[in-house]
Amino acid sequence: MDWKVRAIRGATTVSVNTKEAIREAVGELLDAIEAHNQFDPEDIVSVTFSVTRDLDALFPAAIARERPFWENVPLLDVQQMYVEGSLERCIRVLIHLNTPKPQAEMHHPYLRQAQILRPDWQLARL
Repeated sequence: MDWKVRAIRGATTVSVNTKEAIREAVGELLDAIEAHNQFDPEDIVSVTFSVTRDLDALFPAAIARERPFWENVPLLDVQQMYVEGSLERCIRVLIHLNTPKPQAEMHHPYLRQAQILRPDWQLARL
C-alpha cells in the first residue's frame, strides 16, 4: 500500500462567542471528520484551526487536545483573514494525515452555517 499525506478540510459556525458554544461546535466538527474518514490519530501530521476575528473565547486546539489519542498531535490556531461580508463566527480546520486512501476519498464536512462555503462537499453525499 502506498501511503501519502492527504488533507481534510472542514468548517462550522457558532451562534455566540462563548467557550461552551465553541467547545460544542469544534467537538461536533471533529466527530464528523473522524467518523467519515476513519483514521488513527497517530497518522495525523498536523492540524490547523482558523477562526474569524469575532471568536476569541477559546482556542479550538485546546478542545482537540482533549480528544482521546490527540494529546501528541501538532495543533495550531490562527486568525482567519478578514474579508468584508464573509461568514461570521466561523471555525475552519485543515488536517494533514498519512493515509493509503486517495485524496478523492477524503470527506470534508461543512456544518451549520458553514455549509454555504462548500455546498459541493456536504455530508449528505456520504
